[in-house]
Amino acid sequence: MTPVELSRTVLSAVRRAVDVGELDVNVPERVVVTPPRPGGCGDYATNVALQLARPAGRPAPVVAQVLRGHLLGLDGIGDVTVTGPGFLNISLRDADAEAALVRLVEDVRRAGEWYGYAPGAAEAVVELRCPREVRALVVADVVKRLLHSQGSEARVVPVGPIPVRWEQILGVHAEPVGDDTVPAVHVRPVPAPADPLPLGRDAARWALLHPAGHDRPRVGDEHLVQRESNPLFRVRHAHARVRALGRSAADLGFGAQAGPLDVVPSELVALLADHPRVLARAADHHAPDVLARHLVSVADAVLPFLATVLPRGDEKPSAAHRARLALAEAAGTVLAGGLSLLGIDAPEHL
Repeated sequence: MTPVELSRTVLSAVRRAVDVGELDVNVPERVVVTPPRPGGCGDYATNVALQLARPAGRPAPVVAQVLRGHLLGLDGIGDVTVTGPGFLNISLRDADAEAALVRLVEDVRRAGEWYGYAPGAAEAVVELRCPREVRALVVADVVKRLLHSQGSEARVVPVGPIPVRWEQILGVHAEPVGDDTVPAVHVRPVPAPADPLPLGRDAARWALLHPAGHDRPRVGDEHLVQRESNPLFRVRHAHARVRALGRSAADLGFGAQAGPLDVVPSELVALLADHPRVLARAADHHAPDVLARHLVSVADAVLPFLATVLPRGDEKPSAAHRARLALAEAAGTVLAGGLSLLGIDAPEHL
């Protein structure tokens, strides 16, 4: 990994920390990495945590620990140590990068849409209590799904019966009566400013889920437009493109097989590796928006990569093409699984 590539990797870690709400700062345009100073360790060091500490309103060592969590385990990163007032010292592990990439792609392909799930640690059933309001019901429905993905059981209990049309159009379901002996979590996002039902199930759910619970959602036709300004379109378009590439590859006589890549899309790989942690955080914080924003990041990272998957001109399908297709399909699997947790369809064609 070159210093330029490492700089981009650290910048991606900052961006992910911001996206999931662990840091509240403006993402810098660039991050400088240099050989470690006396007293440091590893191959490179960066003072990005010290730069972000003041705008984040947190001590630099705390910021550094947050970023360390996003860097550990990424391809080419052997270890990350926090030294001094908050320097990040990074040890590279290029020899293991190819094997790590292959393991990641194989893990995603093996788990399918359940990649990132953590079953087997079920706790007592939790009641998600919410007002009889459309956004609260949709958010509670997805929190229930997220908790289930992490091995917990939950049920949604609104205040009063829910309209049949909400069930029919939005696919929300609730228990008619609560149980006072069961632990309760109250779900009260900012209410929807307008009726989302005219948008249809997918766009309506996205409109209510993509903003953070404390933000006022926009419920308008912008969620229906088929262009890049619409995050939902980008996510579903990326999934459909991946599926189309799989069909085209089959027509050319080759399929996906995890393997080393000549040029590794490091941001995409980091996002796929981070998916289990994103699911856990979204479940722990009862925050579907964390997952929604993550899916947008995955879509934005995979779309440029898709142009490299198929052979061009007189090229014959090779191991490199099979490996690229496998990584693309892993991204498509993450997108499909995430959309499913949000209760949104992942189309094969768009």
